[in-house]
Amino acid sequence: MATANVSGDCQKELWRRLGEVNDPELDEPITEMGFVERADVTGDGSVDVDFRLPTYWCSPNFAFLMLDGVRKALDQLSWSPAYRVKLHDHMFADEVNRGMAEGKTFGDIFAVLAEDQDLGALRETFAMKAFKRRQEAVLRGLKANGLTNREIVGMDLPAYDVARFEPGEAAKQKPRYRAALLERFPDRRVDDSVFVTWEGLPIPPDALGAHLAELRGVRINMEFNGALCRGLKQTRYKELDVVDGEPTLVDFILDRVPARAAPTA
Repeated sequence: MATANVSGDCQKELWRRLGEVNDPELDEPITEMGFVERADVTGDGSVDVDFRLPTYWCSPNFAFLMLDGVRKALDQLSWSPAYRVKLHDHMFADEVNRGMAEGKTFGDIFAVLAEDQDLGALRETFAMKAFKRRQEAVLRGLKANGLTNREIVGMDLPAYDVARFEPGEAAKQKPRYRAALLERFPDRRVDDSVFVTWEGLPIPPDALGAHLAELRGVRINMEFNGALCRGLKQTRYKELDVVDGEPTLVDFILDRVPARAAPTA
């Protein structure tokens, strides 16, 4: 029984770590996007992961960023297992899987596939979009709670930490925005405003509406791409168990996409 418990604990830790890896373009966990088709702890403690993207031609750079995130997640597992990650049904699957089997780093494997793409710049672009999307969700939540523009833009970290939201997108994104803020501005003082632009500029109270309009465009683009990715994957693999309420193109055009409920434990 003890062995079974250890195995179950390892399996839970494995999925928890993988759930911390985001699709860089969509800022959503790869586990929620359905990209991790299988993740198992074997009898000897090693780990097998099967990874599949929505289309055969998904950008190799995006694949690299996600697979590199998977590698880092597996390296953080408490029992330090050997692991095998296999990419399926992708135009560069053979090159990737062969390279990993030969013990090459992801950097080596993708040195040719990425061509002249600056992956550092790509990471920066996706980090900016994630920062803005998370911030917008929290800002909308605070406005829904009745706070004024001046109260919102003047909020410091202690006030932010005690703010509470009903279950929904604002509650989900609150800790994620905090993490993005401190990663972007690690030297930020606790009494500095938590709501600034990506460049670190303050947001005047009378400019908050315009700022939210800009962030809304980022969020709609990311949510549309997320719905498209899910649809492509479901169509490609004939997955008929579609989540109720998945937004359609018309929903995005008419801005009637409902807020996502916070995941239950």
